Amino acid sequence: MSGARAPLRRASPAALDRAAALLREGGVVAFPTETVYGLGARATDERAVARVFEIKGRPRFDPLIVHVADWDRARALAVEIPPLAERLARRFWPGPLTLLLPKSPVVPDLVTAGLPTVAVRCPSHPVASELLRRAAIPVAAPSANRFGRLSPTTADAVAEQLGARPDLILDGGPCPVGIESTILSIEGGAAVLLRPGGLALEEIEAEIGPVRTGPATDARPRAPGRLPRHYAPRTPLTLLEGAPPPDAAAGRSGLLAFRAPAQPQRYAAVETLAPSGDPREAAARFFAALRRLDALGLERIFAEPAPDSGLGRAINDRLRRAAERAEE
Repeated sequence: MSGARAPLRRASPAALDRAAALLREGGVVAFPTETVYGLGARATDERAVARVFEIKGRPRFDPLIVHVADWDRARALAVEIPPLAERLARRFWPGPLTLLLPKSPVVPDLVTAGLPTVAVRCPSHPVASELLRRAAIPVAAPSANRFGRLSPTTADAVAEQLGARPDLILDGGPCPVGIESTILSIEGGAAVLLRPGGLALEEIEAEIGPVRTGPATDARPRAPGRLPRHYAPRTPLTLLEGAPPPDAAAGRSGLLAFRAPAQPQRYAAVETLAPSGDPREAAARFFAALRRLDALGLERIFAEPAPDSGLGRAINDRLRRAAERAEE
């Protein structure tokens, strides 16, 4: 997006104070987390939350994640805390894990899309942590992008997509994890994976044992990021699952490669996610690399899947949802 942009400020103490005041007063602020940049509003202020939906162009049937400074503030949003949820929070918070909890009446139905659960997490990014501490309120914050598009991992990417719509953009540098949070629900005393993300399933299972994986999508989303078409670039994207791209398509095509390709000259542009082979490196580079390819005016982007373990599972989830748009 070109033209007017929201004020963009480095995350100094003065900027954090200003952002916290805006949130308390019903404003909308974009801020960095360890996963991606969020677009935040006071979670208990329905008018402020409505602005988040409007700025993103997000349908109101898609629930939001509420960010809190610590576990005690999370407890205030729920009518009860399943013991397993508390165990997971105490082990993995602050960090890229979102838990679905039975919601308290203090949480507006707009935040939860009318569902009886609220998605809650405690981010570990120092800017997000300090902002939440200074604001001293729960903050509903989906990713700071236009709905369905690539999630932003830099402040400039937020400004490019949202222009002047937010009241303030806090610049805390690139997001170190680079993939949205893992989402778990607790059902019948057991954890269910609703969205793979920045906390690897293997780490969770090492703590609590096997985790059941829920269906990839819902007729009505139970949590963010579960629509079949999501995280999509403007350029059509084809996921290469076990087959090379056709020769005829190579001329004005780009490649999103997990490791360096054998024949990079076949493509107009190549982005390599993990020269080291580490899925954590790939996750941190994922959205920025895809955004660079999307800006080149290519005819198509081909994408190689990551190894389907660790954070590679989350990368592949995003790629499959992005590729849906190319098949319309």
